[in-house]
Amino acid sequence: MNNQKLKDVALSGLITNNPVFRLVLGTCPTLAVTIAVMNGIGMGLSTTVVLVCSNVLISLCRNIIPDKVRMPAYIMIIATFVTLVEMVMRKYVPDLYDSLGIFIPLIVVNCIILARAESFASQNKVLPSAVDGLAMGLGFTLSLVLISAVREFFGAGMLFGIEILPEWFPKIAILVSPAGGFLVFGILMAVVNFVMAKIDLKKSLKEAV
Repeated sequence: MNNQKLKDVALSGLITNNPVFRLVLGTCPTLAVTIAVMNGIGMGLSTTVVLVCSNVLISLCRNIIPDKVRMPAYIMIIATFVTLVEMVMRKYVPDLYDSLGIFIPLIVVNCIILARAESFASQNKVLPSAVDGLAMGLGFTLSLVLISAVREFFGAGMLFGIEILPEWFPKIAILVSPAGGFLVFGILMAVVNFVMAKIDLKKSLKEAV
């Protein structure tokens, strides 16, 4: 795979096929952990590590895993890396580990990871699979950070746990509730898709000319 194709794979994960705003995958952790930016970063980077490692190993084993046990094999590989990530987080960032709670082991069944394993890593070589995992993971991380920044700033007047807005400044308390998560997610997804539609339209017009 040449450099241009690798670049296309990277842009796909980050922007054009962003897993959260474009493919609408991984919405459970997206809505659950994005009440604080640090939570979004922690969940996003944890998922990125699992994505890259599982994509690489699945790509290496793609020709020796029988089709009949394909999905169980993928889940076992993913679960192994999730367990390693969980152990590292528990040891070195216990506060973040406690904050994310059950959503760390649930990375095993994150639709993004299973989707990339099935649709990309199992059909491509190691390097593009690693790039795909990294791009999708960073795209997921950026989405979580964007959503959590909006919710934490306007809902609690804080960023990274630091108070930004003065106490007297009115806060939109609903944004740090589950309903607020749906609201912010829906608005940002609409904005992203509107912008992408405009970009696609300009590209098609240029190609037509």
